[in-house]
Amino acid sequence: MQPLPVCCTLLLLLPFILSAPSVLQKTISLHEDNIFEGKLFQLNLQKKAQTIERNGLTVVSKDRFKRDEDKAGSNKTKAEDVDLPTCLLCVCLSGSVYCEETDIDEVPPLPKETAYIYARFNKIKKITAKDFSDFPTLRRIDLTGNLIEEIDDKAFDKLPLLEQLNLAENKLTRIPALPTKLTVFNANDNQIKSKGVKANAFKKLASLAYLYLAHNQLESVPLNLPESLKILHLQHNSISSITDDTFCKSNDTMYIRTHMDEIRMEGNPVILGKHPNSFTCLKTLPSGSYFK
Repeated sequence: MQPLPVCCTLLLLLPFILSAPSVLQKTISLHEDNIFEGKLFQLNLQKKAQTIERNGLTVVSKDRFKRDEDKAGSNKTKAEDVDLPTCLLCVCLSGSVYCEETDIDEVPPLPKETAYIYARFNKIKKITAKDFSDFPTLRRIDLTGNLIEEIDDKAFDKLPLLEQLNLAENKLTRIPALPTKLTVFNANDNQIKSKGVKANAFKKLASLAYLYLAHNQLESVPLNLPESLKILHLQHNSISSITDDTFCKSNDTMYIRTHMDEIRMEGNPVILGKHPNSFTCLKTLPSGSYFK
């Protein structure tokens, strides 16, 4: 009769065993994978803050980020200035440097092999030829929301891999020379006039797909737009007229812009309905005013 208590015990415990919650298997979605870098960035930022608080470190002076030049006039920075101060004020993560809202007034020295630099919403006023000259690995530069008024013409000369350049929300009056591999150029919300855009500014950019020049002071559509262009934003400028050659080719009635999907021109004084021959090569009509 010995097994009886054991059976009774099992019968008593059976409801609890059956009602125990199942263990959920953690799945990794595509969305989680997409924001993985963002999570690492946040963790790294929190870790830096904890380190500063634990060790009683003081905030690094912005003067530490100035480029030190030797007596011979070399523009090479000291190793400790590249690896230590920039990555204390900013966050350096797997080839990306995040220097957002740090009040820096010039491009900081970057770690070697930097591919992405985000220095948005700072107080940078000028981009010199030296700022990016030693970083041919750069693929993306984002300087949105600074005070940039001047960019040296050779500032991006030594960036053969640069694909995305964002200069939106600055104080530019002209467009600098651009690298040929560029696919995205954003200069929205500046003070660019047509005289500040060279006739061949975009002609050699055979990979340029997205061009954003909205909210500027352009009096005309830039010339020689590349065939690769998909999106063109020119809304809220001062464009008063267009010609048959602005987007198409008046001497070639068979010509079609096969890649162009969107042209925005609303907020300009031009009446698009007066220029019907200007859109014969386009798959879709530009947005804007067609009647007075």
